[in-house]
Amino acid sequence: MSLSPSSKPQMTAEGVFDQLNVSRETSARLTQYVDLLKKWQKTINLVSKNTLNDVWARHILDCGQIFPFTGDAASKIMDIGSGAGLPGLVLAIMRQGQWGENATPITLVESDQRKCAFLSVAAHSCGVTVDIRNQRLENLEAMQPDVITARALASVDTLLEWTKAQHHPKLQCVFLKGAQVDEELTSLAEKPNIKIEKSPSLTQGDGVILRLSGLA
Repeated sequence: MSLSPSSKPQMTAEGVFDQLNVSRETSARLTQYVDLLKKWQKTINLVSKNTLNDVWARHILDCGQIFPFTGDAASKIMDIGSGAGLPGLVLAIMRQGQWGENATPITLVESDQRKCAFLSVAAHSCGVTVDIRNQRLENLEAMQPDVITARALASVDTLLEWTKAQHHPKLQCVFLKGAQVDEELTSLAEKPNIKIEKSPSLTQGDGVILRLSGLA
């Protein structure tokens, strides 16, 4: 799958499906997920209300764009602070569409019990298998993930502190970050072994997909 940074995000579901190059089955699952998100939003604050009118670009495309950076079917992915399943559940749906039952289930870590209930219902309704952990990151045992993902959760140094029990030589972190990313990265100045890669976001002019490796 190839995505061009210069592509203008479409606001319709069909436009996002084209951008992400997903199958009809995956498109149907993503639509089911969005329907559930809107339904549950009425009672649980899952996402910012002012983003729901633009849910396909603001949430589905924004999360789905990191799929190429999350490895293959065997990759063990841990999504931290999953909340509404962004990006973890979107990635799980895309992995299911790409590799079916051969895809290793994504671990979704979320401390809010009500949001975990939503994740469970949404995963079941969308026909995907995930491992939901209703725990605080700091209390999570070492699970040796290949990739850790996060979106709109905390600063880079805080994310790395929260996940230090998960760090190992082959780990990669893929974080969706905004305009302050360069300021946040100054905290890594004394950690020269950490490799930093940035790719432009398809949905935010000042946003980036931040990839970190060398975290052992």
